[in-house]
Amino acid sequence: SVDPGLGLLQILVQVFSSSRSRSFIRSNVNPCPSPPDFNYNTDGYEGDGGEDGKSQDGSETLPFIDESPTMSPQMVCALLACTLLAYKGLEMKRLVLSGFLASEEIYINQLEALLLPMRPLRATATTSQPVLTLQQIDTIFYKIQDIFEIHKDFYDALLPHIQHWDHQGTVGHLFQRLASQLGVYKAFVDNYKVALETAEKCSQANLQFQKISVVRPPEGALLYKPIDRVTRSTLVLHDLLKHTPPDHPDFPLLQDALRISQNFLSSINEENLDPRRTAVTTPKGEARQLVKDGFLVEVSESSRKLRHIFLFTDLLLCAKMKKTAVGRHQQYECKWYLPLADLAFQTSDESDSCPSVQVLPEHEIEEMKIKISVLKSEIQKEKKAPKGQSRVERLRKKMNEQESWLLMHSPTIPFRIHNKHGKSYLFLLSSDYERSEWRETIQKLQRKDLQACVLTSVELQVLTSSCFKLRTVHNIPVTSNKDDEETPGLYGFLHVIVHSAKGFKESANLYCTLEVDSFGYFVSKAKTRVFRDTTEPQWNEEFEIELEGSQYLRILCYEKCYDKSKLNKDDNEIVDKIMGKGQVQLDPQTVQSKNWTMDVIEMNGIKVEFSMKFTSRDLSLKRTPSKKQSGVFGVKISVVTKRERSKVPYIVRQCIEEVEKRGIDEVGIYRISGVATDIQALKSAFDTNTKDILVMLSDMDINAIAGTLKLYFRELPEPLLTDRLYPAFMEGIALSDPAAKQNCMMHLLRSLPEPNLMTFLTLLEHLKRVAQKEPINKMSLHNLATVFGPTLLRPSEAETAKGQHITSASDIWSHDVMAQVQVLLYYLQHPPISFAELKRNTLYFSTDG
Repeated sequence: SVDPGLGLLQILVQVFSSSRSRSFIRSNVNPCPSPPDFNYNTDGYEGDGGEDGKSQDGSETLPFIDESPTMSPQMVCALLACTLLAYKGLEMKRLVLSGFLASEEIYINQLEALLLPMRPLRATATTSQPVLTLQQIDTIFYKIQDIFEIHKDFYDALLPHIQHWDHQGTVGHLFQRLASQLGVYKAFVDNYKVALETAEKCSQANLQFQKISVVRPPEGALLYKPIDRVTRSTLVLHDLLKHTPPDHPDFPLLQDALRISQNFLSSINEENLDPRRTAVTTPKGEARQLVKDGFLVEVSESSRKLRHIFLFTDLLLCAKMKKTAVGRHQQYECKWYLPLADLAFQTSDESDSCPSVQVLPEHEIEEMKIKISVLKSEIQKEKKAPKGQSRVERLRKKMNEQESWLLMHSPTIPFRIHNKHGKSYLFLLSSDYERSEWRETIQKLQRKDLQACVLTSVELQVLTSSCFKLRTVHNIPVTSNKDDEETPGLYGFLHVIVHSAKGFKESANLYCTLEVDSFGYFVSKAKTRVFRDTTEPQWNEEFEIELEGSQYLRILCYEKCYDKSKLNKDDNEIVDKIMGKGQVQLDPQTVQSKNWTMDVIEMNGIKVEFSMKFTSRDLSLKRTPSKKQSGVFGVKISVVTKRERSKVPYIVRQCIEEVEKRGIDEVGIYRISGVATDIQALKSAFDTNTKDILVMLSDMDINAIAGTLKLYFRELPEPLLTDRLYPAFMEGIALSDPAAKQNCMMHLLRSLPEPNLMTFLTLLEHLKRVAQKEPINKMSLHNLATVFGPTLLRPSEAETAKGQHITSASDIWSHDVMAQVQVLLYYLQHPPISFAELKRNTLYFSTDG
């Protein structure tokens, strides 16, 4: 018999156990563990971090399967296990929502308390003895009424769902609607400082108002609550997703609500909004709060170590995750901590006392990117294959290892801190944006009256333990840690026009850089020219940026420093000052419009205006013959050389000559994007055979000239190494025997039409000369092969259609692309190849017999 007082989880266990003579449930397992006590109150975030609901515990709670012939069908056991886990997760979800609803009620009451004095204050404002003016009232209570109504509506809509709980019901649409109204919070946050200052002045000037403690400084009391609530709601969404199965109809709704909330939080002015998550109370009774955390690479004993860094209101703590047994709670181990009162940044004129660390050649980083991209492609194929799930898991594990390696070895920008005793710590970051963010946040906290804190071993242990539930960054940013439903990012080319900027208080020499994320970290992709001595720079420069699964665009605005005394000891470069920074999410639906989208990024009072549009890789890779055969772009190379009566097209010779004259020492030559408008101007000049083309070349930015040469080869109607020979090049590079490969690859060069061969050999020797300057320009043979390989070999559209067409973004870095890079790299690494020798040695290079 079944006890009717039992919950569903216990009933299932009891029914299943009583139906067999054997016990299939482990005796040491409590089938219905008591749920954690979630309490999303307004004074702090409490709870066990939601780990009890994770599938890690599955190995401890799944039924033991008896393999004997008397065993009932294993499918029943599997079904029971799935039911147990799904039920447990949804029960946890109900508990999370119940706790949040209770705190929402408290929050609404607090908003009401905040609004309570507003009505009598407004009533007296029009009398002969007003407590406050209408303008002061509107400033102090700005948007409070709107926020109250939003949350009252949300509470009224959520309450019936909790009262009449249905595991298959959805609440994500309510959170979506709440998140979509966060613009009201943005207006409140922007006004928050002014509201506090106004309340401070009014309380000093008016005794009656001073008695209204809810809005009186120093902390703004209840006036702070709306700011605090934004972060609380985001934390709840994290926990709801943990306890909602991915196939549940609520999952994508909650994910979208979280995305909107996180984007809002990242766009909020950091001066006004802090996470304010209380870790522990200090011995002096002050709340120590977590302000920022994230994964950084630390250089320790001359090797790279992945650390989780926690920045609290009074100290910086460096931790690493302990290795724990399956099913056990993960824990952090503190490596060191540094009171902010003792923390200093290494200045440019101090000696370099930090240990050096080996930086890998860039081609090794690029090779790993290609391997990861191939794995992504294989995973997509295996997902569609029958019985491919086990192989998918193996591939995911391998990809996780490779992406983790990439995140560990790609950062190169140093971020140094040290304490008053001279002990130094060195981190490596991937972008200047990230370094600036950490530095600014620490410096902001240091402006407060801080005293050096010394933690006892017990206090340190408590603080370190609290990091697990307080952390806002849960996983390293690798693809294998993302859910399949999450957007894979954009693959293709982003066209960005940086128009102008305003909001500078003094004239300066100003420029912008553009960064996009790729493979879990950010990379600098383009840079505007320096606009000198101005408060309103007008750049109006267009860039074409290649995206590899990118989700964000960052813009950083710098003041150019020409003072050579301010050198950075790390790389002997002048340190330019960051004036402002901001980022925008690359929303596929918005960006993929054929039209330009104009936007503004606000950064520390500065507004940068820009436009962007996106071209998918499928479209950007098409080779489209030009309708005008009188030009050079999109025209067959044989037609151009015959018209010019030359062996190598004039455009190729002139661009190479200019790059070798003044661009061979340029860092990132051929990799850094040139200004698109300059490239188009050069394209038009070469197409129309403008007389003053040489003057244009001498005046043009060298990256634009390098970009013009790349564009010429990209727009050839047929690749330089021809469609006809493409399959043979793919087969030749795959040969294992060195002699056979040498014979085949040289025979293929011999088989090229003469204009193609002469142009290829000219370009080959030029790229070798560029690579000789690698210590200066950072462009190795492998880097150059990565840039030019697909451009010189990628088949035309007609040829591609004969084979397997690229159908998805993840296929772009396929085995073919790797092979294209390898073909060019083979010739770049080969001893000098002369045209005459190729023609002479016909017997040696023959593949007959």
